[in-house]
Amino acid sequence: MNDNFPKALAVILHHEGGWADHPKDPGGATMKGVTLATYSKFLGRDATKEELRNISDAELQQIYRDLYWNRAACDRLPSGLDLAVFDMAVNAGPGRAAKILQTVLGVTADGAIGPKTLAMVEGRPTTDLIREFSGAREEFYKGLPIYATFGKGWLRRVDEVESEALKLVGDKS
Repeated sequence: MNDNFPKALAVILHHEGGWADHPKDPGGATMKGVTLATYSKFLGRDATKEELRNISDAELQQIYRDLYWNRAACDRLPSGLDLAVFDMAVNAGPGRAAKILQTVLGVTADGAIGPKTLAMVEGRPTTDLIREFSGAREEFYKGLPIYATFGKGWLRRVDEVESEALKLVGDKS
């Protein structure tokens, strides 16, 4: 549909910030939202934390587009919903983002956004889907064992992303 990738990436990077290596974060060392494991996979070899700290903007954009935006079929989603799904893909994986969307739509949650999921998306108002998807994200986070540590930040992020996503609905620029 729309290619909101540049706009969506700006929102993601606002939330992902810079360097993090929280001992309770299962993702481990992270730079601008990219984990050491993801960066290593991207490079095809084990990366060091120092290399991750120095990830280039070009690498960052390619990782986000290839591993999250494209895998979650965000380019095939309506404007606004693409951002919400992309953000969840970054935060919990493209498969989890797809399953949450599919659950909201009432289709089989197989973790891959295909023709059936897309057909159901077309039949629903985008603003409603964004709000329902955000609510389902919140419920997902509340069920995680590390919610006490990260929950407040996750819920703030969901609210802020929902607000930005709703602004994109119908945006053709």
